[in-house]
Formats: sequence, C-alpha cells, structure tokens
Amino acid sequence: MRGSPWLTISSVFTIFLSLFAPFGCASKAVTNPFNDPILARSESLLSPRFTDQVSFDNFSLSLQGQRIFLHSGEFHTYRLPVPDLWLDILEKVKAAGLNGVSVYTLMAVINPSRGVVDFNDWRALQPLYDAAKEAGIWITLRPGTHFAYINAESTAGGIAHWITTEVAGQLRTNASDYTDAWMDYILGIINQTAPNQITEGGPVILLQVDNEYNQAEGAGYFAELESVYDNSTIVIPLTYNDPGEGDNFINGTGAVDLYGLDSYPQGFDCSNPQNWNPVTTNYHSYHESANPSQPFYFPEFQGGSFDAWGPGAPGYAQCEILTGPDFQSVFNRQLWASNAKLTSFYMIFGGTSWGGIPFPGVYTSYDYGSTISENRGLTDKHMELKLQGIFLRSTPDFYKTNWIGDSSTAGFTAGSVTNSAAFVTFLQNPDSGAGFWIVRQSDSTSTATTDFKLNVTTAAGDKLQVPLVASNITLSGRESKVLLTDYALGSDSSLFYSTAQVFFSGTIGTKHVALLYGPSAQEHEFALAVPSDDASVTTIANSSSIIVTSGITVGLLGSNQSFTVFSVSSGFSGLASVFESDSLLVLFADSTTAKTFFSPVIPASTGDFVNYWGIGTNDSVLVGGPYLVRSANISSDGTTLALRGDLNVTSGLPTSTTLTVIAPASVTSVIWNGENVAVSPSSANGSSSILVGSILASTDTQNITIPVLSGWKFNNSLPEILSGFDDSSWTVANHTTTNIPFPMNYGDGRITYGCDYGFCENIVLWRGHFNGTGAETSANLSINGGVAFAASVWLNDIFLNTSFGNSTNDANVIDETDQKFVFPEGAVLVGADNVLTVVQDNMGLDETSGSDTDASKSPRGIRGYALNTGNFTEWKVQGKVGGYTGYLDKVRGVLNEGGLFGERQGWHLPGFDTSSWEARDLSEGLPDSQAGVGFFVTTFELAIPGGFDVPLSFTFEEPLGQPYRVYLFVNGWMMGKRVGNLGPQSKFPVHEGILDYNGTNTVAVALWAMEPNVTIAPQLELTLDGIFRGGIGQVSTNNPAWSPEGRV
Repeated sequence: MRGSPWLTISSVFTIFLSLFAPFGCASKAVTNPFNDPILARSESLLSPRFTDQVSFDNFSLSLQGQRIFLHSGEFHTYRLPVPDLWLDILEKVKAAGLNGVSVYTLMAVINPSRGVVDFNDWRALQPLYDAAKEAGIWITLRPGTHFAYINAESTAGGIAHWITTEVAGQLRTNASDYTDAWMDYILGIINQTAPNQITEGGPVILLQVDNEYNQAEGAGYFAELESVYDNSTIVIPLTYNDPGEGDNFINGTGAVDLYGLDSYPQGFDCSNPQNWNPVTTNYHSYHESANPSQPFYFPEFQGGSFDAWGPGAPGYAQCEILTGPDFQSVFNRQLWASNAKLTSFYMIFGGTSWGGIPFPGVYTSYDYGSTISENRGLTDKHMELKLQGIFLRSTPDFYKTNWIGDSSTAGFTAGSVTNSAAFVTFLQNPDSGAGFWIVRQSDSTSTATTDFKLNVTTAAGDKLQVPLVASNITLSGRESKVLLTDYALGSDSSLFYSTAQVFFSGTIGTKHVALLYGPSAQEHEFALAVPSDDASVTTIANSSSIIVTSGITVGLLGSNQSFTVFSVSSGFSGLASVFESDSLLVLFADSTTAKTFFSPVIPASTGDFVNYWGIGTNDSVLVGGPYLVRSANISSDGTTLALRGDLNVTSGLPTSTTLTVIAPASVTSVIWNGENVAVSPSSANGSSSILVGSILASTDTQNITIPVLSGWKFNNSLPEILSGFDDSSWTVANHTTTNIPFPMNYGDGRITYGCDYGFCENIVLWRGHFNGTGAETSANLSINGGVAFAASVWLNDIFLNTSFGNSTNDANVIDETDQKFVFPEGAVLVGADNVLTVVQDNMGLDETSGSDTDASKSPRGIRGYALNTGNFTEWKVQGKVGGYTGYLDKVRGVLNEGGLFGERQGWHLPGFDTSSWEARDLSEGLPDSQAGVGFFVTTFELAIPGGFDVPLSFTFEEPLGQPYRVYLFVNGWMMGKRVGNLGPQSKFPVHEGILDYNGTNTVAVALWAMEPNVTIAPQLELTLDGIFRGGIGQVSTNNPAWSPEGRV
C-alpha cells in the first residue's frame, strides 16, 4: 500500500537536492517546491529566475552577454539508437550554418516502469552533450512529460506506457498520482542535464517545460513542473511551444520565461507537393500583441512533414519536395521578415521510429522529408539551408533589428517597389543602421518571374532606386531574397547596397572576406564603399560578365558618398574575385557554385567553448567542392589547414573533386582527411588568396560489395494454435476494473486490455478458453489496435479470419473493428477445452488530443468478446517476456520486442542456433500458403573498408498488395514494420552500429500471413544507398547475443 504521493514526492525531492547541491557555479538556492505556494511569473518581476549567462530582450537571445540568432533544428537521438553517430548529425547541422539543435527525450524508454529511470546505452544524454560540445552546437532540451498531437508522432505522445494504465488521474494535469508518476523522470532529466548547462561549460541553454497545451487546462500542471525546475540546479530559461497563435503561458499561472509558438504552413499531406499554402502574414503583428518584450521564438517551424499509412500515402520523397529548397527560401525568410530571432526546424533529421516508438498515425520511417535524410544523407535542402545559415552566422547586425514596415504598411514609401507583384519587408539595426530588405512575390505561391526596382533609404538618409546600372531585380517563382543597405565589411568598408545576397562575410586572416551570390539567370548588383585612399587595391573584377562603374555619388542632406557599383550580367557562372585589397576580398559566385561552399569554424586554442561561433571563436575559412566539410584546424605556425569531411564517391561520380580554399595568407598547404592535397593560387578566379587543388578518389570503393540475402532458415512461430499448447505461464486476464477510461464494448466484466497486464506494444497474443457443447457457432470480437492494425483469429488450429484496420493516407481510418468470426462445422471440440487464439498488432498508443489528455490511455486489446452461446471460462494474454516491468533486453529497451513465440524464444537475436531449422527462402512464404506466423533467419558478412560511410537499407522489392505483415529484426533490433497490403514503406534504412560493418550480421523476419491461399512472397534485398569517403570514424556496436535465460 503506497503512502501519500505528496509525501513520497517530497521525500524523493529532498534526497535529490541533498545529492545535487554541490554542483554548479550558478546554482540556485534549492528548496522543496511543494513547501512553497505556486507563484505565477510575470513581466513585472524585477529580475529573472535564470542565470545571466542566458538572457534576452525584445530583440534576441544573448549568451554570456553576446547576441546570437538561435538557428536550430530538431533531432531525436532515440530515433538513431547509435550514439557514435550522433556527432555525424551534429556536424552536418553545423555544416549548414546552424548553431543549435532542439532535442526531445522519450519518457517511454527512459522511464519504462514505475521507479525505473534508465539513461544507459542509447538512452543516455551525456554522449549527446559531449558530441554537441565537440561540434559547437547549443541544445534546447525538451523533456516535458508529453509530446502533444502533431509533434513527435510517438506512442502515447511520449508518455511512458505504464502511466497510461497505472495512473487513475487525468494525464497532463496536476492530479497527484500523475505528478507522482512523472517526478522520477524529471528528476532524472535534471540530474543528467544540470552539469551540462552553459553555466557549467556545457551546451544546454534552454529547457522546455512541456509542449503544445492549453493554459486554461494545464496551468496548475505547468506550475508544478516549473516549481521542480525552479527549485533545482537548473538555472537556464524555461520555455514553451504554443500550438499556433494561442497566447498560452505568456502570463499568469504556469507562465514560462520565454514563450514561443510553432507553425506548419504547408500542413501534413504531401500528396500534391507543388500546391502551396501562402505564407503567414500576421506573425509580426501577433508577436507585437502577445509578447513584445521578448524575442520572437519559433521552437518548431516546418522542416518537413510526417507521412501516414496506406496505399494513398505519397511517401517522404514527396514531403521533401513540398518543403524543399524553394519552400525554405520563401517561408524561412518570411520568419526573418517577421523579426523572428530564434527558430528551429522540425525536423532537421527525422530518423527511424523503430520498434514500438511510433504512434498509430505513422509508419517506421520518420524521414520527414528532412534536410538530412533517414539514411543520414544530405538532401538539396541542406544546400539552401546552408546559404541561409552561413549568412545568419556572418551577420551579427541582423540579431538586433526593428521592424520598420512592409508593402502592406500605409505610407511605407521607403521600400516601395516598381512592380506590385513584388513584396518587401524592411528591418533595420537601430545601432549600425544596417538595412535588410526581404523581398518575395506578393503571391508567395506564384511560380511566375517578377522583375522590379526597389526604393531604399540608407542610414545616412540617401534615397536610391536600385539597381542603378543593372536593369532590375528579379525574383524567380517561389524565391525570396535579403537585399542589403549599409552592410559593414570590416571596420572601414561596406556594401552601400546589394541586390545580390551574402553567403559569407567575416575575417579570414588579415582580410575581411565577403562571398556574394545569385542565380545565374538573373542580373545582380552591389555597391562597395571603400576608403578612397587605399593604394593596396589589386583587383577590380576579373570577368567580362561583371561591369564596374566607379565614382558614383549620392548627395543628400549635405552628405557626399562615393562608391563603386559592380553589375553582374545574367549568364555568369563560377567564382570570381571582384575586389581585393590588403584588407578586403569580395567574391561573387552563381548560386549553384555558392552552394558547393562550406565555412567550417576554426576552433579557439583555449576556453570552454572553443568550437562555438561567436562565443569561443570568430575564425573560419571557406572551402568549396566536397560533399561535406565537417571540421577545420590551422596548425600552430599558421601554415597548414587540416580539413575533415566527406566526398560522394558513389559509382558513376567523378574520380576526383576540385577543392577551392580561401584561408589566411599564411596557409600554404592543405590536408584532407589526413592526406596532403597539392594546392596553388588560382589565376582563373583572379585572386592569389584563392587556393585550388584536387582530391583524388579512392580505389578502395571497388572493395565495397553488398551481399545477397540467402540461406534462409524457417520455423513456425505460432505453436499457440496447436493442440496441447501449454499457456499455464501466461497472464490470466481477470481484472474487473481499469484506469483506462474507455469501457469494454461488451463481455462478462473481465477487462482484456493488454496494457493492464503489462503488454502495451507490438504484437500481443490472446487465448480465450471455453468448454465446447456443440452449440457454439461463432464468436463476436471487438478488437482495438490503433490505425491500420490487424488481428488474425484461430479456433483451435483452424484459421477463421483476419480483422483489418485501415488508413488510406489518414482517410478511411479504422482503429477498431467489431466482427463476427464463424466457426466451421466440426471445429468445436465437444466436451473439451477450446481455444480462440487472437494475434493482434498494436500500432502504438494514441497521442492526447486537445483537452482529451486521457486519449493516450488507449484501450488496446479486445474491447468486446462474446460467444453466440455460453461464456469464455478464461482469458490468457502474452506480450513480450516480462512485460514492461520485467522485459529481458535492457539494451534495446522496452519498446523493441513483442509477444510472438519466436520473439519470446529470442529467435531474432544474434547467436540463436537455427541449424536444426528447415531451409526455406523468404520469397516462398509460409508452407502450403497457410495463414500464420513464421520466422525466417539468415546471416551475412560485411567487410566495409575503414574511412567510408556506406548507408544501407533493407528493401522489399515486390509491389504493394500482398496481405502480410513483417517485423524486421537486424541484429536483434526491430528496425521495420512492413505492411504489405497497405504500405507505403518498402525501404528500411539500418545504420552502422546496428549493422556490424566488419563482421557477421543476423537478419530475422517475422512473417505474418494474414490470409491463406494467396500469393505472399516477400522479396527482401540489402541495398546500397551511397558511398561516401570520409565519414564519422569508428562506430561501435552493442548487439547483445541470444541467451536462454528468461526465454519462454
């Protein structure tokens, strides 16, 4: 019998505080939060409750007193359960110019049962924090206790499954038993995170309390969570993500330190990726009305879309198009035009919803159409995001801007355009006067080309209509740009104006270097204001496509400014030096060329944040050509630049890669991945500051071979339907009450919900016993498995039917069925025990929905049972061995296994002996085309040479339509659920670390044939997704082998 939950929580918290007190130079005075009244925070507080190392005003966030633009993307480590690969993702995020990631943690796997908090293996946070420090990436941690609807698409929205059955109180409220349930998890998060805050030299700068909720319903719940954090050693600001423009948790009870909102302007149906919704035009006005004293924060902005089950689902390739580079160009810059200074793209890397992670609305792949694909490859979106990210990193003046007006503002003549089809928003730094003119099509969905000129006013009051020499500014369809005025280039030069965009601007060695760019098919123009007495000028353009007009003056208000105009003709391609002196180098490239460049950060020599731009270092270089540049270092004597990165050497690509480097003048040699690259100044580009060399491709790619999956062994995995099967060790389903708020549809009072017996996820088996009289002719079953589920039913050893759930791209949804199963004549054993066996697939628990926060207490199982006459004498249930309290596989975790006989025996694990099994190819399906479940197991060897990243996938080659389900296990990890009759997924990426790239690998396929006497012939192949020379380095495996201990 438990005591008072409040006493229990208080005691736990007191013990926690006593243990944690020694940590932290910025620790707060800590007290038990439940001894203090709940106080609402408000803007009237004289001082913030958080450290001054993280601060903000109405403009932007500051870290250690320095403004930043938090440019971030969402990354869920639990969707990539190989910690050695987390640095790979973070380096690719950093290469795109981003400086942060937002990270959900999955309570369901960290807190698998009451009193158990597990941060071991891939559930650990410390490897993430260490990788972030190494990459120079800030972290916004979002533990919450729930990932709300249309968010992480995780089972139960992330709430631990045990809570959905053991807690009587309403979820996501301040019900005492719910508070007691989440306390251990939150204290664990605090324990792991507090030593990794910025105040301790760590990467964590913000912490989100919870996600997407209504303050009217959750104020007390939020206040309780905040009280725990406030009275702990968490000293960073607490944040919130509002599901749209809801004004929640800005003021009043439960208010957070920093408010934000999410936005998904294209929605979540990728079926017609060329059909756009227009940009949201009231972001700025909403911010001004909601929280004008804080910076504008988007904790989630659309970076892709999830995809649903069913033959009508378009697949993630279409989602990548819907939210592709043109979407990024227009919609990301619309955030800038709204004066947002903290943005995070959901997702930057989606990953894999392996095992029982997904909620019913999505399938295994969580690729999301992201910038970084599920197999960790870079999409075209990475290039566009890099153009934006390096500009933001290069432009501190943009971190503090006033919103001056836009084309819809009455009297806004300063930014008027000569063509109403163009729309402009003007932002200006109040200190430097730098002007940012963000232009797009007035109809943001338009695919037309628009030409116009723009009236600008400089900081000195000069009024210009630009361009002055070129004929116009051009916007291609679905394109946005940031045009500039008074943009500083070092201490004594500037871009007086520019209709070309800036990719990079910063100091490299003794020069300030600026790289401008624009589409080759358009004209571009920029005006340089440089000291007139600079005798060191060596280059004034070097291309016939660039027209130079010197000595232009603008005289207004008594000022007299002279500048040189550079006009780039349409058709220009490549890279050109347009101006060079001892202190300044200005380059121009067409957009295609600019996208090949990276700007890796040069780490500082000392300090806590040596890899962090702006806080620890302001040094970088420009590197063009490779597929990816991960890092750069300059030797202590300044002569050698060491680069690390990847080359795309997939078959058919060029045998060498041209390397273009802009580095300090002292650099005379370049090393790529440990090998010397011969470089020399490039005369073609018109500057001795540009070094060019060639990286030769490796011939080792010829040694990379992918095996054919063969030598399959087979065994029946449904002995439960055979006469004499002993289910005495199974759990008796005899509860008569439940905390699940969905009543049984019918029955005799016994509850048959799997979670109530510890079996919440994946396949669960039920056995209903009855004594046969001969009068039994049918059974009615109401089965709840979630969207697109299935359940097959046998009477004794006779197959009756399969009950199919459904989803057709989120239409025609069926998550529960009610069906009569007719017994064939002679099937009932008169005077004997008869067994109705149900094999049920659970598709995950539902997320909460609005105020219905108990929706996650999903009634998975048999919601109704009745014989046409008589009663069931007993119901037995079996899921994974041990259920959620005693599951065996502590490495792969609570969501990995289900209740199939083969899973319970461990047939899916490496090392299980299948030598006595029947040889049978997977493509042959089950013997005699019967309905049932069988395990197919084989092994294969991989020998991938070091120094290569070789993404692989398991691909089902046969077309959709066959009525089967597959649970795909790779070295014991359930890495895919294939639903042959629904789809759409047929390709399942599996990463190194799950796969042993230099050893033996085991693949096990649990094949569930849902109909007899039909063709069920899976065609499974191991396929190559690409070959990249470089990679992340050594990747370890942790694939525990089979052991008989505990297997039943």
